[in-house]
Amino acid sequence: MITEPQASPPRQIAIIGGGLGGPLLAKMLQDHGLECTIYESESGMDVRTQGGSLDLHAESGQQALREAGLHGEFLKHVHPHGEETLIYDKAGRAYSVGGAELMGQAAVHPELDRPEIDRADLRALLLRSLHPQRLAWGRKLSAITPLDGGRHALHFADGSSAEADLVIGADGAWSKVRLLLSQARPQYTGILFFDLTLENVAAGSVEAELVGRGIMFAFSDNKGMIAHRMGEHIGNYAALRVPHDWAERSGVDWHDLEAAKAFLLEQFSDWSSGLRALIANAQGQVVPRPIYALPIRHQWPRVPGVTLIGDAAHLMSPFAGEGANLALQDGMELARALIAHRGDTEAALAEYERGLFPRSEQAALASAQGLEASFTDDAPRSFVALFERFFEQASAQTA
Repeated sequence: MITEPQASPPRQIAIIGGGLGGPLLAKMLQDHGLECTIYESESGMDVRTQGGSLDLHAESGQQALREAGLHGEFLKHVHPHGEETLIYDKAGRAYSVGGAELMGQAAVHPELDRPEIDRADLRALLLRSLHPQRLAWGRKLSAITPLDGGRHALHFADGSSAEADLVIGADGAWSKVRLLLSQARPQYTGILFFDLTLENVAAGSVEAELVGRGIMFAFSDNKGMIAHRMGEHIGNYAALRVPHDWAERSGVDWHDLEAAKAFLLEQFSDWSSGLRALIANAQGQVVPRPIYALPIRHQWPRVPGVTLIGDAAHLMSPFAGEGANLALQDGMELARALIAHRGDTEAALAEYERGLFPRSEQAALASAQGLEASFTDDAPRSFVALFERFFEQASAQTA
């Protein structure tokens, strides 16, 4: 239960970034009468695609949506069967996961309660829950100037500016707000994703059968494919353990779809024809995405008037499925602290960061372990073993 002491809140709360954690935070503050503004660099909600599917965990992402009064709306957008998981090696041999019910070859664990939702749908329902005046679109942060008393001046690329008593960095991997707190910079993890999309996938096709109704993992020889259902579409990440500049040095024009697919197919030349079809039949554009992470134990000293949430605070690889969940949980925990310590911003920030640091360290460690289990000479056996340990722990917690 959130208590609300009668005291003066910060006059201006600036949230830099309108991804997931920032809007969740703003919704809770809005519901409790605290003024805030989200400054978002994009010009509107639909100017770009928002990535693939997310599984929201009961204890973090879903709990945050409940506290924001949005869980019922969330359930309207989840994917039936989205939690089903298929695991293959490069030859297309399926691997089962102990401790999970098998539906065909798909592993599911109903006790986990981790329904899937498209990132775009989740972001849209969060943003639409806010009063329009909470959103300042087209405000790309270019600089922050500290002022007296923990206040900051915000300078935007369009020439506008604002001042804030509290600045919350929800501005992602390359956060400008983070520069006020930490010298840490995201480091390349050694894994390069190639983002592909297959549109209007026919039922019964080899791609549909391989991916199933949820998510598919295929790993061998320090390479991988991670594909997920998005309605009639399939999103696929083809992944390689390669140097950071490998895509640039390849000489491939990644805007040339056929050339990009041909080059990737060479990298997966000894993979099954079905798995290769997830590359060969992609449409649109192949987008290289290097995977970065902050140090596992990333922390910073308490700096008056500023803090971080989401990837700005704890960027990690996606191999534990924690990034979006942590961003939402961060937004919830920070909102709780600001509401409970209304009028004492520094007490709120100190309380929030005391919980943030151990929580994010644990998730970042799990993400790093997941990456290493996926990209080894022993994969997918090492990946399956990690999955089995996870299911065992989940079963013990729900017993």
